[in-house]
Amino acid sequence: MPRVSALDMPDVPKGQLPEHLNFQRTRVLCASDAALHTEGIQYSGAYASMGVDNSLNLEKFCENFKVEVIDIKDEESSGTDWDKENSIEFDMVGIDASLANAFRRILIAEVPTMAIEKVLIANNTSVVQDEVLAHRLGLIPIKVDPRLFEYKSENDAATEKNTIVFKLHVKCGKDSTRLTVKSDQLKWLPGGSELPMAAADSSSKIKTYTSFSCSQDSLPEFSNNPITPAYPDITIARLRSGQEIELEAHVVKGLGKTHAKWSPVSTAWYRMLPEVVLLQDVRGENAEELVKKCPAKVFDIEDG
Repeated sequence: MPRVSALDMPDVPKGQLPEHLNFQRTRVLCASDAALHTEGIQYSGAYASMGVDNSLNLEKFCENFKVEVIDIKDEESSGTDWDKENSIEFDMVGIDASLANAFRRILIAEVPTMAIEKVLIANNTSVVQDEVLAHRLGLIPIKVDPRLFEYKSENDAATEKNTIVFKLHVKCGKDSTRLTVKSDQLKWLPGGSELPMAAADSSSKIKTYTSFSCSQDSLPEFSNNPITPAYPDITIARLRSGQEIELEAHVVKGLGKTHAKWSPVSTAWYRMLPEVVLLQDVRGENAEELVKKCPAKVFDIEDG
């Protein structure tokens, strides 16, 4: 790199940065061996000698920050059960990589969702062990708005405000072929648990694992929108002749940082907006060849 002296530096208006410093502050350079200028500089005194205040200003940030939604896919399928996809792609303009990564981590770990937390197994004669079966159930996404429910601690009673109950009771007949148990066989119990906590006493009401004061399907938010698994065809287990599964699954509200089953996204990533700078002009046949060979179609030929 050639040595630059003070005499070679162009005059820069007070309160502005020289072009090369502004380039380092606003861009990450992809060199042949590593990325350069990856550190975000938010210290107010970083460029104090040049009269530039580089501190983070909330009003200026709000003015420059924009979110543009590029694409939304909602449960589209193209052939197999595993091609279904819910995704959103959006551009965040006016932030550096550290803030983009913060948004990514928030999406993974701090956005609440509903997931199966407790599984009460009454009977399981399948080849899937109880703990594996419970783990599989926990990873099934539930189609419900978590904002309608409250968090439930270990000391809280299970009510219609903090718990959703599903029932699964499937049996393969003795003369039947193999039976596949899928997520659509999880049946919502809007009135709460049906399993008794202890042997029933003829003189008292049967006590179950929940204490619902009303049926959830009587609430306006669920009366015309029943709670179901997000996908109906997720395989839970396969039963052979004579095998049976009977259980209750209790859904509660949680965060991805507690367990991955509460993460609202399977993956979340970001990439920086590329800026392609040609080191020299490309003309004639070379320009036409460059335009044809670029798979991203980012080049065009200028007249003149």
